Amino acid sequence: MRISQIAGFFLLFCFFANITPAVAQDTWSLKRCVDYAMENSITVKQQEVQKRLAELTLQQSRLSMIPNFNGNVNAGYSDGRIASIQDNAYINQSIFNASGQLNMSGDLFNWFSKQNLIAANRYDVASNGFLLQKARNDLAFNVATAFLQILLKNEQVKVNEVQVNQTLSNLNNTKKLVIAGSVPESNQADLEAQLAQDSTNLVTAQNDVILAILQMKAYLNLSFEIPFVPEIPENISSLPITPLAEMAPEMVYSAALTSYPLVKSDELRIKGAYRSYRSAVGQLFPALSLVGGLSTSYANNFYGIDGKLIPFNKQLDNTFGKNIGLSLRIPLFNGYQQRTAVSKAKVNVYNMELTRDLDNQKLRQDIYTAHANAVAALQKYNASTTGVMAAQKAYDFATKRFNIGLMNTIDYITTQTRLFKAQIDKVSAQYDYIFKMKLLEFYRDQRISL
Repeated sequence: MRISQIAGFFLLFCFFANITPAVAQDTWSLKRCVDYAMENSITVKQQEVQKRLAELTLQQSRLSMIPNFNGNVNAGYSDGRIASIQDNAYINQSIFNASGQLNMSGDLFNWFSKQNLIAANRYDVASNGFLLQKARNDLAFNVATAFLQILLKNEQVKVNEVQVNQTLSNLNNTKKLVIAGSVPESNQADLEAQLAQDSTNLVTAQNDVILAILQMKAYLNLSFEIPFVPEIPENISSLPITPLAEMAPEMVYSAALTSYPLVKSDELRIKGAYRSYRSAVGQLFPALSLVGGLSTSYANNFYGIDGKLIPFNKQLDNTFGKNIGLSLRIPLFNGYQQRTAVSKAKVNVYNMELTRDLDNQKLRQDIYTAHANAVAALQKYNASTTGVMAAQKAYDFATKRFNIGLMNTIDYITTQTRLFKAQIDKVSAQYDYIFKMKLLEFYRDQRISL
């Protein structure tokens, strides 16, 4: 079977494989992708769990301000020789006894240790709130990036399809010239080989689309069996992009310091760490508490003067007791545990400050890097645009010369390949520039739009 026949069968297969029913397809816009990801992303749900855990910790620390109330009931049975209550003589007796207590204790003053702990937990909740916002923003940006990748891969498929069609058209014309004896049969063989290569490139590009969609489905936590058809803009050049001149890196960094969730989270963590330190310091000093309790008991060997068993209710009344008092806890020595806790809390404050400085440093570096990449991407896009124009002009001249037999097949294929590469480079450069600018916009506003 000739190479041209193989290529023909291949193109026929691709044609029928891409036939879809003539019905309205359920397309996915960027907004729909982001909204779906927010509802189903495992990463976001994990951060929501962390925020909920912080809220529960705060709730518990607030409830710790309420006095403690604890009750207990004891009951027992014994059998054997015991001293008689009446005459203190030892007798064999079976005894059932029961007692109950209700105790209360509450802090009156503990050097604001609990108040500082509550404040620290409140800052932790707020910090986790910003981390949740960061997780959502990062997810939105990743989804937008994946969306752009799908659009890019689709554009590359279109370029490859044009290349295949051009090569196929040239092959058909060459076949006619070979039959007419105008050109040697080797020209046809060269174009058949080129068509096979172009067809392989098309398959690779189509597979890249599938891989990009799989990446998107992973971000969306979408079942791989569910179809995903992106809502492709009519003209990618019409996407709103902030001019590069308005995206000076220092200006973007200053804006990011007021909007970047991680920056806000770091500041709150520092405040929370300081309050935790103050709470630990409070544990070094005496704490004054109010304590009180109620108690009563019953026994089946508790007899009155008349020798009769005292009734249950009367025993409870007779043994009912009350107590109230003050308790002063004075920490003297406990293996330096509390002082070590204070030292650790103080070091943790410093560590949180270092974390903030490191995150801010990384943020500034990322912004400056993104800006430099955006400048390079714009220059590359402008150069690739000029390259496509030059390659197209060279290809048009080469086509005319080839059709009249003034250019051999190898040189013509080389010219055609240069145009194809220039077109691919332009598409890639265009999307790369869009991505780099959207990244700068994301750092500045914490929003992404296409």
